[in-house]
Amino acid sequence: MAKVVKYGFVGAGSIARYRHLNECAQIKNAKIVAICDIDEKRAKERASEFGGDIYTDWKIMLKEADIDAVIVSTPNNLHAPISIAASKAGKHVLVEKPMATTRTEAKRMIDAAKKAKKYLMVGQNQRLMPPHVRAKEILKSGRVGKVISFRSEFQHPGPEGWSADGSKSWFFKKEDAVMGALGDLGVHKADLMRWLLDDDFVEASAVVSTLVKKIEVDDHGVINLKSKKGIVGTITASWINCGAENNQTVLNCTNGTIEIGTNPDYPVVVTYAKGQGREMHEVGAMASNTNQTGSGIMDMFHDCILKKKAPSIDGHEGYASVATILTAMEAAKQNKTLKIK
Repeated sequence: MAKVVKYGFVGAGSIARYRHLNECAQIKNAKIVAICDIDEKRAKERASEFGGDIYTDWKIMLKEADIDAVIVSTPNNLHAPISIAASKAGKHVLVEKPMATTRTEAKRMIDAAKKAKKYLMVGQNQRLMPPHVRAKEILKSGRVGKVISFRSEFQHPGPEGWSADGSKSWFFKKEDAVMGALGDLGVHKADLMRWLLDDDFVEASAVVSTLVKKIEVDDHGVINLKSKKGIVGTITASWINCGAENNQTVLNCTNGTIEIGTNPDYPVVVTYAKGQGREMHEVGAMASNTNQTGSGIMDMFHDCILKKKAPSIDGHEGYASVATILTAMEAAKQNKTLKIK
């Protein structure tokens, strides 16, 4: 009989309810042991749905609960301290994106997990979405040639329609979130593009603004990027989209173009150069706020723990992606192109 992995959850808001807790509950040999939230009522509601003991202090949960791993789904500014403490307590950690709000914090998280000999995984689920997996397979086949440029967009109306606290959400508070749309959506795209291109970004410039919402953080940003291989492209992250959620990527290659999410019936479309034909790929749907398909994150984390294999979306991957966003924000403030470090 396979080992049962016992989980403790810190943060019982929407991402925990609709993704992590919901997905954990469906995994064989996974047990929800503890749920912690500063809002006791919310913790009780989640526990009534998924089971587990209730805590309002994550430090007490780490000390008292019999758990193997911790899922951190809190405001951004708490990701690092909770993850570091969990690693020091001998727990595996799955932390929501962005993994941290500074490079120093991200490095400390990586070091803590390494010292504890425990896994640190970041919830960058975009690379697990079926359309993105198919696009990666096409790129690896070589039939569209090498990527020259790209554009990738992630836009929706904002967290107020998703967050458990609506318009009063921590997402809009500088002290809690630090980053707005770029930290919420841009970091997903930075991670996705690094993974699709099998490359790291080396420089960034950006325009980052608060255009519409009366909030303390950005609601819209456009980033210009250059990779080690010389690939150039843009990432747009926005909370001001009035229509349906927009999660699209277009890759311009030497022998064709790959479109992801531009066609409602065919999530991946490949158009070859010089009239060589077209491919229309029907693959699984993209998880979104309004379409809660499985993200694959909890399954991967659980599998890594059971099989004792390091997660591919580890702290180093999380660091490279958040460093891209932090550099872009710094570049926007200075109106310069900056090296990513």
